[in-house]
Amino acid sequence: MSKIHRYPVTVTWTGNTGTGTSSYRGYQRSHEITAGTRKPPIPGSSDPAFRGDPERWNPEELLVAALSACHKLWYLHLCAVSGIVVMGYEDRAEGVMLEAPDGSGRFERVTLRPQVTVAPGSDVAKARELHHAAQEKCYIANSVNFPVAHEPEIRCAEK
Repeated sequence: MSKIHRYPVTVTWTGNTGTGTSSYRGYQRSHEITAGTRKPPIPGSSDPAFRGDPERWNPEELLVAALSACHKLWYLHLCAVSGIVVMGYEDRAEGVMLEAPDGSGRFERVTLRPQVTVAPGSDVAKARELHHAAQEKCYIANSVNFPVAHEPEIRCAEK
């Protein structure tokens, strides 16, 4: 039987400059994302291309980050249970979104580019193979309607 998990979050608009949305240029796109009382709020906005604050996270970045983090967590788990000792992991992920003439849009793809350092003597081929398994397990990658590719680079740490 399947387990149900729920993830409540609150998004609060903080961009009312005093006149609400009385004009398209008259309000800020700023908001805060919270989940419970123990986590710090995430400052959000829209992409600067859509009048957003470049110093705040936008939804598109958060989606790419969620895909990257989910893949990493599954990958580290699979390495741990397979005897692969990961010493370092950094992903320089990128999402590509297409904007339609009417202003709507959709993601075309996300590419994960994890750079993984494994302990000396680790099975590099197995470490590379586990990225495929992580891709198959990732909850978020399994939930999107666009391809999520991965281009891992695996290195052995110096002895």
